[in-house]
Amino acid sequence: MTPSADVVVIGGGLVGLATAYRLLERDPGASVVVLEKEAAVALHQSGRNSGVLHSGLYYAPGSWRATLCREGKAAIEAFAEAHGVSARRCGKLVVALDDAEAARLGELQRRGEANGLAGLRQLGPGELREIEPHVAGHRALHVPETGVIDFGAVARALAEEVRSRGGRIALGHEVVAIEPAGERRLVRTRQGEELTPRLVVSCAGLRSDRVAAMDGARGPRRIVPFRGGYLRVREPAASLVKALVYPVPAPDMPFLGVHLTRRFDDEVWAGPNAVLAWAREGYGRGAFDASDAWDALAFGGLWRLAARHVGEAAAEYRRDLCRPAMARAIARYLPAIEAGDLQDAPSGIRAQLMGADGSLLDDFVVQEGPGAVHVRNAPSPAATACLAIGRVLAERAAARLAG
Repeated sequence: MTPSADVVVIGGGLVGLATAYRLLERDPGASVVVLEKEAAVALHQSGRNSGVLHSGLYYAPGSWRATLCREGKAAIEAFAEAHGVSARRCGKLVVALDDAEAARLGELQRRGEANGLAGLRQLGPGELREIEPHVAGHRALHVPETGVIDFGAVARALAEEVRSRGGRIALGHEVVAIEPAGERRLVRTRQGEELTPRLVVSCAGLRSDRVAAMDGARGPRRIVPFRGGYLRVREPAASLVKALVYPVPAPDMPFLGVHLTRRFDDEVWAGPNAVLAWAREGYGRGAFDASDAWDALAFGGLWRLAARHVGEAAAEYRRDLCRPAMARAIARYLPAIEAGDLQDAPSGIRAQLMGADGSLLDDFVVQEGPGAVHVRNAPSPAATACLAIGRVLAERAAARLAG
């Protein structure tokens, strides 16, 4: 007999684990299975980031990213405290280098206040240096609620919660097909397992478009992967950074720019840049997967995006390939930094949903169909917001199961 379940969650990253946790929290008797193709949870986006716990500063008021970031941050802080996960509120500075950037700080502050952030305050050069004595800037916005956390430890704690509540986490189980099975879906894994759950919830991150396509949920939007490389700042230069230092983000790009982060483990990282990844799950500069590369290059949306941002793309590649170029970018904010102060740190890959016109979708996107709910886009701050996203998905799942 084919094994069955109430819900199969595809993906053992933070969003998938949080969804399973919220499902079992809501309905302790539910049968929930998480299918994860890797040998451990959170090996991709969830475990390959700088560990910043976002406050909700950047996102359009009323958007999912804004509301779920605020809810999720409070929830993950409480979860971390209850489970002994390393986390702290350290605050951050968004630093403007000239009058044009300083003018954009006001809009950031208004947006943050509309999203419910407390304690936002603009600082002049003197006040800025009281918080970060070695940082240079024309003005800065202080964001005291921003923090850092060990997201890998959060994922492992969520996995233990799922197991302790009766859920199953099947590691090393890659989904290769989703097929109609009456009113249900038949989920097949490469390992030969077949499940016919009442509902499938896919939280597949870098493979979210491919998993959705298995279920017939196609469309003009495609995941395009961008690799972000980090550099570790050596001592004694690392001691020059007290907390988090960010640039004013470019208004037409979804990336926040190269920034400095004193992490939960007290290491200081600089980055990331954002360059096209030639393998969705290959993290080295030379990583290449022919299928992934073809998917990206054959997609017209990528070429339309590139045509609009040739200069920015060239600058990103220059910083990625040339450590002195990265040092010069950081030195705009931290003048004492030199290329010799930097050493390689892990890279991450962002799963960015892109439209056929080259537009980068910046909000969370969830697509529902018969027997399935697919998370199609979960960019930053999805890690911060994971417990809130999980709540939303669990509520939708419960409504579908009750119907």
